[in-house]
Amino acid sequence: MSTKPNIVLICVDQWRGDCLSIAGHPVVHTPYLNQIALYGARFNRAYAACPSCIPARASLYTGLTPRTHGRVGYQDGVPWNYPNTIAGEFTRHGYQTEAIGKLHVFPERSQLGFQNVVLHDGYIHYVRANQRNLELVDDYLPWLRQRAGHDATYFDHGLECNSYTARPWDKDEALHPTNFIVTQGIDFLRRRDPRKPFFLLLSFHRPHPPFDPPAWALQQYLDQPMPDPPVGDWTEIFAKWNEPHQPNLRCGKLDPRLLHRARAGYYGCITHIDHQINRFMEALHEFEVPLARNTYLCFVSDHGDMLGDHHLFRKSLPYEGSARVPLILHGPAESGVKPNAAYDQVVELRDIMPTLLDCAGLPSPDSVEGRSFLPIARGESGVPWRDFLHGEHIVYNESIHYITDGHEKYVWFSGNGREQMFDLDHDPHELCDIGKAGANQNRMARWRRVLINELKGREEGFTDGKKLIVGRPVHPCLSHLRKVV
Repeated sequence: MSTKPNIVLICVDQWRGDCLSIAGHPVVHTPYLNQIALYGARFNRAYAACPSCIPARASLYTGLTPRTHGRVGYQDGVPWNYPNTIAGEFTRHGYQTEAIGKLHVFPERSQLGFQNVVLHDGYIHYVRANQRNLELVDDYLPWLRQRAGHDATYFDHGLECNSYTARPWDKDEALHPTNFIVTQGIDFLRRRDPRKPFFLLLSFHRPHPPFDPPAWALQQYLDQPMPDPPVGDWTEIFAKWNEPHQPNLRCGKLDPRLLHRARAGYYGCITHIDHQINRFMEALHEFEVPLARNTYLCFVSDHGDMLGDHHLFRKSLPYEGSARVPLILHGPAESGVKPNAAYDQVVELRDIMPTLLDCAGLPSPDSVEGRSFLPIARGESGVPWRDFLHGEHIVYNESIHYITDGHEKYVWFSGNGREQMFDLDHDPHELCDIGKAGANQNRMARWRRVLINELKGREEGFTDGKKLIVGRPVHPCLSHLRKVV
């Protein structure tokens, strides 16, 4: 039997950083994640530097910044050829490695260093658009058809996978994609090699739309009072993209009844996952791999969802609903991870790889740009940490950049030079743009200089080293990545 710790990384898709009841959310209920957090460390200021599925996961899997891994926006069909990955390192050091669920890489069957992958990426638009056989790149679909009939799909209910429309799952709950991930995870525990430690990725597609939780999970929120979503004094900047009648809108003021139902569907997906995580946790004990003894568990999301905040939806934006993610690290009793602790250091998805390698007592490759937050989780004092985080994403044909130290946030739009600034300590919902009408110029100038320094040498020509340059052409993949296509 191995004495090295096991590592379980639970990644969810599009789960907002504020959507944990232990963090004070007024509506959503996450009792089992609360329990994990009570015996672990929670990070209040965790972010995705590039908040959409593909670039966020590139940082998660490689420990690299978007500038280095080359994905600064969303683009399918670009090969993943990174020499060092989190799974590859665990495999190289003798771990049994398994990924279950969403990877969102290309080619879809790329293993990224895992020894085995059980794949379900969701609706997989790119595969469908290229008229390929879905069963070749989705292990959930043949599994579902074995149980529900040869014509069954996860699209029988008709909900588009970026839609705010919500309705109950149309099949037995045991057949839901969320349950499938945990069913396969439990099966991995049964058939693993007991002589080896394991690194297991459980990657859930939900709460990314479709908002189709089981009926009980949707119903418990439909009649629940909900506070109005925050609407800032700056929402006019997106007004020209308003499309309130599109079911997969990015911007628009929804009918309050539709928005309430969408939020109920989203929260229902979250509570459903919470219960299934507990199902997996119980199985860890049943298979004699108790968390308290020899397993680290890390829970994180790839990005959030605006969910109607500021009349905005989906992801890719620099605001808290989109860019901030939940992050919990739970360790064995002897790990030193402080129970029921919450920290405010600004951490990012690139930090997951070095942290989990650190948990296992393994070195990180020299290429890794993230930092281990395990010493912070142990409550060690004086841990050197970053002063700020730079994030970016291409939206509406321009690159929107943000800088935050967890207390303030500066935002710059590359297309027209628009700037915003928020005081997160006093205005956590970003209601007031304190940079409006020329206010707070000294504070704005400070963060502008920081961004100029971060963007020096970028191929887009965002800066000459002295000022930010507006209107430069942008592409979701930097040229060094495009060269491998």
